[in-house]
Amino acid sequence: MLLDTAVTAPHDRLAQWLADDMASVNALIRERMASENAPRIPEVTAHLIEAGGKRLRPLLTVASARLCGYEGTAHHALAAAVEFIHTATLLHDDVVDESRQRRGRPTANLLWDNKSSVLVGDYLFARSFQLMVESGSLQVLGILSNASATITEGEVLQLTAAQNLATTEATYMKVVRGKTAALFAAASEAGAVIAGVSDRQVAALRDYGDALGICFQIVDDYLDYAGLGSAMGKNTGDDFRERKLTLPVIRAIAAADSEERAFWERVIARGRQEPGDLERAMDILGRRGTLESTRATALDWSSRARAALADLPEHPLRDMLADLSDYVVARVS
Repeated sequence: MLLDTAVTAPHDRLAQWLADDMASVNALIRERMASENAPRIPEVTAHLIEAGGKRLRPLLTVASARLCGYEGTAHHALAAAVEFIHTATLLHDDVVDESRQRRGRPTANLLWDNKSSVLVGDYLFARSFQLMVESGSLQVLGILSNASATITEGEVLQLTAAQNLATTEATYMKVVRGKTAALFAAASEAGAVIAGVSDRQVAALRDYGDALGICFQIVDDYLDYAGLGSAMGKNTGDDFRERKLTLPVIRAIAAADSEERAFWERVIARGRQEPGDLERAMDILGRRGTLESTRATALDWSSRARAALADLPEHPLRDMLADLSDYVVARVS
């Protein structure tokens, strides 16, 4: 396939290369998000699914399958299932976090209500399992169902660790691996499994997705304090206002003197935030070097993602996936 040379972003090049596959995936998504009995389901679902997201996770499933030489169509159902899992978790997350904005638009729970968001999320989880079964692969069903459980574990762990200044980097990584990287890894692994390639190649794509997902989340945590929140469809400092213990803050707390410790105790643990506190937090992160160290950690995970592809055959899709790992961290370069 010839690519438009004006298309430079790796995910855009992936989407162009896989345009026919993604058209089938999108048609399946629209078909399966319908409900004859509850019209609110497609209303709420469409609010998120049609909001201009990049479909990155289903793209990983389709790209992995095609990279591994798959010629069938079962990967379309798996990609749609991955997108439904992702959308369901977003609906639930916005309720838990009491968020008001997602991808630059009001959240579903704000436009409708928490009950609708939770129940529609449940519906999409159920739809995703129907799609998994249609693939006919018990192994794939195991991969995606395990990922669904792991995502929930990550969210619950984040909830229990929230506002606890004793939260360590190890706990943070468990949260990230659960709530974000698990679906990236499963999306990539499922495409390889349906293609029937070797265990080594399946593991390579799983490791790629895991590293990419970790990198993706760390970059988002960095950007929230780097004054670039608008690039993600949210406001700079949202994580601070929601009192989330992300990597830059965890590292700043570990290095804090008594005055800084008292500040973090007030604004994160007790939630007593005052005008000017965000600016002070950003100043502390800058002086302690934790934004720069977070950036370095993201770059390391990007390198791990690229390295994981070494066991896969030469292919334009492999190059695009490698470029994607670089592109994720280009936002912090």
